Amino acid sequence: MNKYLGNKSALALFLLPALLLYSVILIYPVLQTVVRSFYDWDGLSTAAFSGIANYRELFNDPLLSTSLKNGLIFALVLAGFQIGLGTVLALVCANPRTRGRKLLKTAYFIPVVLSVTVVCQLWIAMYDPTNGLVNKLFELLNIPYRQNWLSSPTQSIIAIAFVNAWQFMGYQFSLLYAGVKAVPEDYFEAATIDGCGKWRAHWHVTLPLMRETYKFCFTIAITSGIGAFVQMLIMTNGGPGTTNYTMTFMIYRYAFMESNYGYACAVSVLLVLISLIATVVINKVFDRGQNA
Repeated sequence: MNKYLGNKSALALFLLPALLLYSVILIYPVLQTVVRSFYDWDGLSTAAFSGIANYRELFNDPLLSTSLKNGLIFALVLAGFQIGLGTVLALVCANPRTRGRKLLKTAYFIPVVLSVTVVCQLWIAMYDPTNGLVNKLFELLNIPYRQNWLSSPTQSIIAIAFVNAWQFMGYQFSLLYAGVKAVPEDYFEAATIDGCGKWRAHWHVTLPLMRETYKFCFTIAITSGIGAFVQMLIMTNGGPGTTNYTMTFMIYRYAFMESNYGYACAVSVLLVLISLIATVVINKVFDRGQNA
């Protein structure tokens, strides 16, 4: 094995195709986006260099604060619902005494493989203020909480985020279930022998040993929330007004509706930077807890 690993020419030869493909698909477009963000460009005519004018305009754009706030709300809903509920379901399904575990695991993952358009249309019908299932459920429970879920400037972003959280919770569940199964059962059994209850043993033994799994799950949830787009486009088209805009929706608007590609590139660069910062912070938080 060392003989092959020591042959640097052979390693370079085998790595070169993957490196070239990665550069063409990812690195080159990112660099082009950064460069174009310093130009006034409509996507067709010759680009004119404008320096940091796009960034100066971006930080004075009222849509930016709306988009950042919505991205944060979206990320918190995804992290709280998907990881919280996914953890409970993973622990339940990992218990050998749970009946119908295979059926439950399949049922939890079914929404993930459905089309986003189909899921959004389903929830649009469920959120209907007159005949929607959500309001009818409140009526059935005698709770006076009839809402126009997708037209409310304050509640619509939470309602849309919940749709995303519901559909892709099965993905997080599969990651968390794998993390639970990766924890040696000897540790859990030792804790129960020492007098810990089942859920207390999970809290003090299983969950701390899933640190790397949680790091990845939180990274996926937070970055997905920051860059959310499809559900807003299908369910409310960013409305009412611009109250459901996210940074990705800003990119869509300025690039494809207003043909201001230079400005859209500036928004893209900021979105990538925020996602990278969020990823670094999540890694630092979990690594600090591991070293404590």
